[in-house]
Amino acid sequence: MKVLVTGGAGFIGSHLVDRLMEQGYEVRVIDNLSAGSLNNIKQWLDHERFEFLKGDLRSKEVAKKAVKDVEVVFHLAANPEVRIGAQSPGLLYETNVLITYSLLEAIREEEVQYLVFTSSSTVYGDAKVIPTPEDYAPLEPISVYGGAKLAAEALISGYAHTFDIKSLVFRLANIIGERSNHGVIYDFINKLKADPNRLEILGDGTQKKSYLHVSDTVEGMLFLFEKFKEENKTYDVYNLGSEDWITVKEIAEIVSEEMGLSPEFYFTGGVDGGRGWKGDVKFMRLSIEKAKRKGWKPKMNSYGAVRRTVQELLRTLE
Repeated sequence: MKVLVTGGAGFIGSHLVDRLMEQGYEVRVIDNLSAGSLNNIKQWLDHERFEFLKGDLRSKEVAKKAVKDVEVVFHLAANPEVRIGAQSPGLLYETNVLITYSLLEAIREEEVQYLVFTSSSTVYGDAKVIPTPEDYAPLEPISVYGGAKLAAEALISGYAHTFDIKSLVFRLANIIGERSNHGVIYDFINKLKADPNRLEILGDGTQKKSYLHVSDTVEGMLFLFEKFKEENKTYDVYNLGSEDWITVKEIAEIVSEEMGLSPEFYFTGGVDGGRGWKGDVKFMRLSIEKAKRKGWKPKMNSYGAVRRTVQELLRTLE
């Protein structure tokens, strides 16, 4: 099978590329390298089953070239930073919604069979049901990032049903692991490298969320994609997360412990009841019962994923 991975030089995308290559797929990656790095996929650059295109999917011509002759598109290209929505909503629109439209048009014209899209838990907003199932409603994002992800989901659903593009959407918890270059763990490590005695923590530290290691994420995506193909559905949605959650303060404690430090914690107090920033969902845990019924569950819980990620990042950030 020949597949395209958009954003394949990025954090999650490059781990997906690794697994696809190991499984014998022909893999094409398109990435504009604004957030990704060729270092993440350097081991494949000269491989006969691998092709890299540098390009911007906002261009329909680029999108059409990218999807030519592929059977599956794994669409991971996006701006991954939730916080940017308050400063630059236009950029989030372009890098999440506009490129999804451009890609869908190319998929329609080239008659690509399957689309797999990485959405986000942020589409649920401040969910009143926790753990939150896929059929929770109403979906009411509280960040521009979440709104852009939900808009992309809606476009995909519309195209799937109108043009019979078999489409699978994954709503991801906080994904962490080696090669990540943003997020709370990455920030804490860099802050402590700069000042080992004091750690600034955004919000009040009680924010509590589910974290999933990237290895579990990629395994879940590919496992559930195979089930999706077997079921011959037009459109489906799965949550991917862990079954527990962890507070920001507990993450700070694990990072400090792994670095052999005992810093003073300084809490900024945050906004809107202790959130780290405007649009930060304070409590998030996804129900993964639907995925478990198909036979997938993560190997690591949130605590294990956080500790392993700290160890991985400390090795690579030296």
